[in-house]
Amino acid sequence: MNSFDRLHPALQHHIVNTLGWPKLRPTQLEAIDPILDGLHGLLLAPTAGGKTEAAFLPVLSRILSEEWSGVSVLYVCPIKALLNNLEPRLKHYAGLVGRRVEVWHGDVSPSRKRKWLNDPPDVLLTTPESLEGMLISPAIERDAWFGRLRCVIADELHAFAAGDRGWHLRSVIHRIDRYTRAPVQRIGLSATVANPVELLDWFAPAGPRQVVGSSSVTADADVTIDHVSSLENAAIVISRLHRGEKRLVFCDSRSSAERLGSGLRELGARTFVSHASLSASERRHAESAFAQERDCVIVATSTLELGIDVGDLDRVIQIDAPGTVGSFLQRMGRSGRRAGVGRNCLFLTTSETALLSAGAIGRLWSKGWVEAAVPPVLPWNVLVQQALLTVIERGLVPLAELRANLNSAFPELDPSGIGACLDHLIEQGDLACPEPELLQIGPKTQAAHERSHYLDLLVTFTGPDLLVGKYGATEVGYLDPAVLLAKPGEPLRLLLGGRSWTAREVDWKRRIVWLEPALQGGKARWMGSGRSMSAEVAMAVRELLLEGDTGVAKLSKRATAALAELRDTMPTQINPPAIEAQGSSGFLMWTYAGADANRRMQLANRQAGANSSDGLSVSWVVDPRLRGDVAAVAPTLDDKEISELAEPFKFTDLLPVSLRRELVIGRLQLA
Repeated sequence: MNSFDRLHPALQHHIVNTLGWPKLRPTQLEAIDPILDGLHGLLLAPTAGGKTEAAFLPVLSRILSEEWSGVSVLYVCPIKALLNNLEPRLKHYAGLVGRRVEVWHGDVSPSRKRKWLNDPPDVLLTTPESLEGMLISPAIERDAWFGRLRCVIADELHAFAAGDRGWHLRSVIHRIDRYTRAPVQRIGLSATVANPVELLDWFAPAGPRQVVGSSSVTADADVTIDHVSSLENAAIVISRLHRGEKRLVFCDSRSSAERLGSGLRELGARTFVSHASLSASERRHAESAFAQERDCVIVATSTLELGIDVGDLDRVIQIDAPGTVGSFLQRMGRSGRRAGVGRNCLFLTTSETALLSAGAIGRLWSKGWVEAAVPPVLPWNVLVQQALLTVIERGLVPLAELRANLNSAFPELDPSGIGACLDHLIEQGDLACPEPELLQIGPKTQAAHERSHYLDLLVTFTGPDLLVGKYGATEVGYLDPAVLLAKPGEPLRLLLGGRSWTAREVDWKRRIVWLEPALQGGKARWMGSGRSMSAEVAMAVRELLLEGDTGVAKLSKRATAALAELRDTMPTQINPPAIEAQGSSGFLMWTYAGADANRRMQLANRQAGANSSDGLSVSWVVDPRLRGDVAAVAPTLDDKEISELAEPFKFTDLLPVSLRRELVIGRLQLA
């Protein structure tokens, strides 16, 4: 019996006759046996490689063959837009065999959620935060709701694993295991990563497991790097190039996406914009309209990197460079889905650093290199979040039981540190002991979060407190307060959704900005940190300067000339590092060591004049050659500095000082 023949007969019939598929793809065939056998799995395939079907069809077969009932499958995605995009496709597959798929996240109305509680679907599409909300909701009978769960599918697992949301997801699944009647099968879907076995071991620490698919990288695509010097020039090139085709343009910031979208519209290009600070309705409208048209452009951030279907594309264009080879592969993989059209990507770089980064990524890709997916070390911050939420979920929890559950959920962490975290939460009033060795939620946590139904505790990532931009009753998107500063008497012009607006009124109490359309102009700004450069990319930049070789990626005449000038002027010596004067009182030390190592050097030498760093260099206000030896050892940081460095990592304020220090030093590689 071959793998396809093991699928439920009804599913086989519909694959061949209703869907009209003559055969399954190799990854889809390879995934059938391990999934039907109940193994945990990690399915690897490029973007548009059929990973969703590779996981979902065998799981659907198990639903039928083993007569699963109730909510038996959770399909978890990192963003709501991806869930919304997957919903009709998975509903169609399930509906062919009489099963149901529904979506549950923050944009779904309470009435629909109550309906699903009374009439549970077979498959629930959701996010880790929504799962957390279900676990602590008094309206949900957890034994009944989760009791029949048999499988969790985590889409874009590499994206989860890259941050604290991965630890959150894994811990939530561990807590759900308490309510299930059978062991839950874990299946992760991922783009190409360098360490698939380690990623699966992290996601599914116990039980038999198997990686399906290849982690190899192929350099079979049409990639060109052009240097256009500014975002305005990029808009001109895009508006004139590949007319009559569908172009997906990636920017690595929301403000750049807005400025480029606005510039393209002023040049007459049919343009849509999509990013996380637009309202859900605005994003859906833009993505749907783009999917249905031919001669148009959609400008997006990484929200469209994660597999959201916007139809067949002709071209992928990247403004500047993404932070990783993996991100580049996913973005380029949005092209080449139509017969006769290969994968392609055009880099339009607007700065010298971006040109070097694009060339470095081209070199690494040409060599078949891609990053590993490595979860952040020492997730003490997620542990204290999970301690509080477990107590909220249960109401009363024996201290020994909570400690044992946390030890099991976080085997990577020192058990003595887990005990110290719980003691600290009790001492600070975040947890309380109504009786000896029995825990309930404490007055400090209640005062801070009870009024908001503990919503802020559900999310492991931080973000600015945004205001809602409204035009009449329509939500356009979300604005950073920093963009609302204007000179007295001047109209405040904004860009949102690639369109120009005038801020008519700001209601700070309700956090609403009332907008009116403007003819043109405006500014866009959101606070946030950019992507840091890895040591591998930084070293590839140095190799590019030494050799001038971008691998398979081609250089335009402009990029060739710009790179030649940089090769003539930029120092490449690293032992010892070259030092270059910048202006009247600044110096750059060129290390090509990557952002983490350079930040470590900067912090270690902050008293000696090192004041900033990036992936390629460390900036000094004095010539470091006059200071003697430059300290390359770990910096000594006081508690105030540790607290400042801990701010990007949510919940670190709940940690004992010693563990907050351990987390910061470990995360920033300062040891």
